[in-house]
This record gives sequence, C-alpha cells and structure tokens, in this order.
Amino acid sequence: MKVHFLGTAAFEGIPSMFCLCETCKQARQLGGPDIRTRTSVMIDDELKIDFPPDTFYHSLREGLDMDSVRDILLTHSHSDHLYPEDMVIRAEGYASYGEHTIHVYGHDLPIRHISTLLSPEKHKFKLHAVRPFEPVLTQTASVVPLLAEHNKQESCLLYYIEKGGKTVFYGHDSGWFPEATWDWLVGKKLDMAILECTTGHAERCDDHMNVEDTLRTAQWLLANKIMKPGGRIIVTHFSHNANLLHDELKEIFEPHGMTVAYDGMIVEL
Repeated sequence: MKVHFLGTAAFEGIPSMFCLCETCKQARQLGGPDIRTRTSVMIDDELKIDFPPDTFYHSLREGLDMDSVRDILLTHSHSDHLYPEDMVIRAEGYASYGEHTIHVYGHDLPIRHISTLLSPEKHKFKLHAVRPFEPVLTQTASVVPLLAEHNKQESCLLYYIEKGGKTVFYGHDSGWFPEATWDWLVGKKLDMAILECTTGHAERCDDHMNVEDTLRTAQWLLANKIMKPGGRIIVTHFSHNANLLHDELKEIFEPHGMTVAYDGMIVEL
C-alpha cells in the first residue's frame, strides 16, 4: 500500500497567506517541508481522503491523474477538507474524463453540500451517506467510519481503512476521541495510524489535539497492542499558530518513534 501525504496543514496553510507571525516568516525563508498545504491523503492513487481547495495544486505538484481516483472519503464539511466546487469540473464542457463513476462517502453536511452542486446527469459522482461504526465496502477498500470530536454542528468522522491486507487508522480532525471510538479500536491491528497535532503546546481544546494528546494517543495505541510490529504512527495537520517548524516537530515526535509528515511524503506499507 502506498500512502501519499498530499497536504499536511490545518485550515490556514503554512505560511498562512496574510500572516506575519514568526513561524510564517521563517517558513517562507526555509521552504521545503515547512511549506504546508491543506491536509489530504491518497492511498494507491485511487482512494482519496478529503477534497481540500489545494487539490488542484496537489495534482500539479505531485503529477497526479485525478481521474484515476475511484473513491473519496470525507471527514467533515469544513472548507479546508471539502471544496466541492472543484468537483463540478468533472463534467462535459469542462473536461474529458473516464467512463467510471467516482464514489464519494461522508455524513450529513458534506453529502448535502455536494448534492447541491452536482447534478447526476452531468457529473459522474455517486454520493453515499455513511453512519459511524457501520462498515462500508467501497470500490477500493473496506472502510469503517468512526466518530470524531470536532464540531457539534455535524457528525465528523475518522476512518479505519483495510486495503490489500493493510490497515490504516485516519485519526483527524478530532480532539480526544469519543469513548465509542476508543472502544471500537480495542482489538484492532494497525499498520499505520495517522494522527493530528494541530495546536502544538497549547492547552487542550475540544476539537483538535495538542502535543500532549497526540503523544497520549500514540501511547494508548502501543499499550493496547493495536499497532502491528513495525507499524507506523504518522503525525500531520499542523497550524502555524502552533509556532512549530518541521524540525521542531521532529524533535518532539521522533524520540517516540513517530514520523512527522510533510507535503509530498510517500510511505510504503
């Protein structure tokens, strides 16, 4: 399994467009892994998680054929994770595209948002409303949506993905997981856990994890023997407001055996 980290930033990106904070100033000077676009992951070039406004740029930078995508999993409706206006481009008059239908999976608001923009007779997408903890067999993988703790206005999701004998837990955006999600994970075996650390050393908040929460989550996964031998724990979804550059994040997480993701990073399982 190939896991391709297309973007690794929170909503504002790094450096943030209008920001004059020291982190953004340094990121502009340093470039490289300190330049972060809005978060998304691609698995085996055919299963995409989230559809941020940077998707077009990701496709150019990484040389991706977006028409090779078969399934899209949506975590929630926030604009850094879902920009459905660009899905409209896959229609006659805008693009020449393949015969296959791209299947999109999400809960309540994301599906509703997309359905107001896409007409079935013009756009080759099929929308699926999913429910937490109910398994779904997509075109490319076996998936279980799990509950996140992120936004009281909608049901935000995490995902357990099984594909080609490999298992991945996609664990953001979320603060400390709901108890039902922790309970569901007990007894599972993961090749990879993708966690977030949006807020850095800030105090705990309800909708994102800080360094302490991210480390506690990793420790819980290891203590409960959920990570397979050699399993990878990857950290992503960083905000410039955390005031941590890439090397500083590595200093925090690498001593714990965790990998700090950067835009364009590919991990083979």
